[in-house]
Amino acid sequence: MYAHSNHIPQPPHSAGARPQGFRRKINPEQIPSATEAIEFDRHQWEDTTYLNLPGEHVPFSTSDFVGLDQGNSSPKFVRMTTWNIPNTSRLAGECAVPMVAVFQPFADLDPREESVPLVDLGERGPPRCESCRAYINPWCTWTRGGNAWKCNLCTHETEVSPEYFCNLDGNLQRMDHVRRPELNRGTIDFAVPPDYWATNPPQRLAMPYFSAEPPPSGPRRPLPLNYVFALDVSNEAQRSGLLHTACASILDILFGPNACCPPESEIAILTFDVTLHFYDLSSDLVPMLVVSDIDEVFVPVRSGLFVKPTERQTAIEGLLTALPERFVQMSYVEAALGSALRGSLASLAGRGGHVVVFQSVMPSLGPGALHGDPTEADLYDTSKESTLYAPRDNTWRDIGIECVEDGIGVSMFLTMSKYIDVGSIGAVASITGGELFYHPRFTPARDGAILHAQLHRLMRRTTGYNCMMRVRTSNGIRISDHCGNFHQRGATDLEFGVLDADKALSVTLQHSGGTLDTRGYVYLQSAVLYTTVDGLRRVRTCNLALPVVELAWNVFRLSDLDATVYHLARRAISQMNAEKLANIREDLTENCSSILLAYRNKCSNTSSPDQLILPEAFKGLPIYTLAMLKTKCLRARNVSSDVRNYYAHRMLSMSVRSLMQLLYPPLLALHDLAEDAGMPDPTTGRTVVPDIMRDSHLYMEAHGMYLIDNGEAMVLWIGGSVSPQLLRDLFGVDDLMALDSQMSELPRLETRFSNQVHNILDHRRSQRGGRVPKFSIARQNLDAAELEFSDMLVEDQNTGAMAYTDYLSVVHTQIKQVLRDGGSIGGTSLRGSIW
Repeated sequence: MYAHSNHIPQPPHSAGARPQGFRRKINPEQIPSATEAIEFDRHQWEDTTYLNLPGEHVPFSTSDFVGLDQGNSSPKFVRMTTWNIPNTSRLAGECAVPMVAVFQPFADLDPREESVPLVDLGERGPPRCESCRAYINPWCTWTRGGNAWKCNLCTHETEVSPEYFCNLDGNLQRMDHVRRPELNRGTIDFAVPPDYWATNPPQRLAMPYFSAEPPPSGPRRPLPLNYVFALDVSNEAQRSGLLHTACASILDILFGPNACCPPESEIAILTFDVTLHFYDLSSDLVPMLVVSDIDEVFVPVRSGLFVKPTERQTAIEGLLTALPERFVQMSYVEAALGSALRGSLASLAGRGGHVVVFQSVMPSLGPGALHGDPTEADLYDTSKESTLYAPRDNTWRDIGIECVEDGIGVSMFLTMSKYIDVGSIGAVASITGGELFYHPRFTPARDGAILHAQLHRLMRRTTGYNCMMRVRTSNGIRISDHCGNFHQRGATDLEFGVLDADKALSVTLQHSGGTLDTRGYVYLQSAVLYTTVDGLRRVRTCNLALPVVELAWNVFRLSDLDATVYHLARRAISQMNAEKLANIREDLTENCSSILLAYRNKCSNTSSPDQLILPEAFKGLPIYTLAMLKTKCLRARNVSSDVRNYYAHRMLSMSVRSLMQLLYPPLLALHDLAEDAGMPDPTTGRTVVPDIMRDSHLYMEAHGMYLIDNGEAMVLWIGGSVSPQLLRDLFGVDDLMALDSQMSELPRLETRFSNQVHNILDHRRSQRGGRVPKFSIARQNLDAAELEFSDMLVEDQNTGAMAYTDYLSVVHTQIKQVLRDGGSIGGTSLRGSIW
């Protein structure tokens, strides 16, 4: 039995929803478990090498695996919703599985894996197809005795240069095949000549900033990545402690024990309130130059604005140490963010770079000035609700486009105490490929360490700037849509001010007519032209060969749940600024039902209509769809537009793994850890990771400790009947009431239990590249954090949505109705009738 007297009642939470009409009670033990599949896959791959061959089952995104690149890029770089491509558009439509590729070009690799090889072929650059301009790759074939190669994408034959020629062996492979990474590895970095340099944008009729000199034009010599740290010095930034925390964190990344600023990079510091303040860092006195015209911004100093931190350490340390006190006597309540961004743009013009902004108030003056707090409650479930999820002033889109055209990315740390309009100012980060870091009601004690870790990750992760990306497909397939955070100038090219290891984008594929040959492959190639943080221009290519099949069963056999969920969630979020949320939620359920119905019709049509049949690959689809309905950007309960817009931005940029863990957070029973859990494996030296449990109160006990973590928030729930020994071993107290529930991190004690828990947390932190979520303690029926904890139990009835068992009944009812009455999911007779 799944419930007995020792299990807890459901934690307090916002009301959920129940389906209408009669439903049969379902035992939760009998329904598919997401955690069971996750743990099975993890154990399957933790000591097995994935060979990256076409037509093979792919590890889940949540599994730590070692991939061997044999011509196909690792799933860490590219994931498909189905790894077998339907041979016709009709078959694709009948299967209802979207054809989508998810690219994460700079993804972190496991330390046990080989790094991405760099190929430098001199001044001629990498060989490319004369017709479609694809880059040479392992799936090309050689003709004319090695004098030409046939492109696997368009079949055009291109002659090789004399320097690149090599004779062929008996298998028509080049004799030097094994020594050429570009001919046997799916993911490659190519060094490129000056022909590939970025080009400065043409002069605009109305420049966004004033400059006495004409803007630079023509090709741009690559430079090391330069940073502008722009700090809000308004009254709110000082009162909340943001200014002090930001200055301390910048000092640490520049000069601390774990300094991570690239050695060749230069930095500039800009502060702003109702005016802009630039600093000449070449002088030991560091004079402040004030620009009071915030509508026509200009840079008052060139020499000394950017310096290498190691060369001007004393001046930078003096300035950042003094800043929190310098503005106390002249603090303003406003901060002109739009002007600060255009001042940063003027500073970085002609060189590109990364702007890191710390902002605490809604910008109410300067370009893009925003005023008032929209009465959100009056707009919910109306035709105007979508206006909450788009910029109120198009100036913010314009600033984003201006920055990305100049090769500049913008990331923002937002630390407000009230409405700041993330939907408007966040557009700059979204368009430029930057990131938002969200700290409402910021306090240094609770949020300072998290902000510090986020800034470290931002500086440490693999990053390219001044990026342009294009995805190419082989004949018979075309790209119909791109989804993610970028600027799309034309039909094919995507532009990023910055693109880093944590960012991913997806492309939707369609058949372009005709029938694909089942004896051949469909090929994909993504190419990112970028500048490294060291100032080197490169192209990273990711290649994929996918088998073509003519049976629906084969499409479902190699379907990928993670990539499919990722696509469905992103498509839903991208419609927020055009559709009512109620319609988006309904469409998500219909998409889920349509995929399961397609499998029923094409692969299991002899079963009784009353029997719910789930394909092996999509057993977890209903629970993940329900989890989408419960995310903070799509849930039915009143959620502020700032919160919805922040989560929309994050979900449109994060990796597949991060999204899957955000939707279904890993839940761990700490009181029930095995002896070796969290300790180093004596054979491999790696941390032994304990199994997770299902996200439901039905499996929790009152004497337990449970840790749940979705990447954004981590909550440690402690039952009212917890053992005093557990409390002593983890916290150093033996009374639950004596526990400090406001602590922002666990103390480190000399006990085995404390070591186990900290090792598990350190392992999760390393998986995220050093990022840490916000930590809270929730004592049973005592602390407010229990509300956040209960909302993350996605299998329960909460957040205005159903429990998993009820939702599965709804999906089953939709499928049965179509099987009985005909038609399709979402038809006129069905729409709205289920809820």
